[in-house]
Amino acid sequence: MASIRHFMTDDHRRCDDFFAAVEQAVAQGKLPVGLAAFEHFSAAVLAHFDAEEKTLFPAFERATGMMGGPTQVMRMEHAQMRDLMATAVESLRAGEAEDYLGQAETLLIMMQQHNMKEENILYPMCDQHLAADLAALVGELEKELAVA
Repeated sequence: MASIRHFMTDDHRRCDDFFAAVEQAVAQGKLPVGLAAFEHFSAAVLAHFDAEEKTLFPAFERATGMMGGPTQVMRMEHAQMRDLMATAVESLRAGEAEDYLGQAETLLIMMQQHNMKEENILYPMCDQHLAADLAALVGELEKELAVA
């Protein structure tokens, strides 16, 4: 049976792999490769955020009536990570590897903390409260993330 927790956690890992490719390229001094990898990573993460904000979170909020709870916190963290990604890519474009590495470290910590909250708290709550529509919801999320 489809599970939001498993599907979205797998997507977190996919994004983590893309981020690792950026880190490897930058560490090797290959900034143009790192920039291209970061743009790929960024597209995947933004698609993940969009799928959550447009599909998953509203479905959870409708099912539970919780509008100011965990989904609000996740949206605020998404906004913080979007800002940090925008700053990081500008550092890469400017060839400022050291600045990028500092921003990337902050971004990595934020992503790890954020993903743990989603994977261990929010996604299991979604699986529980959205059980009747789980297969359709995972199917919709798959379609949204297939473009990234």
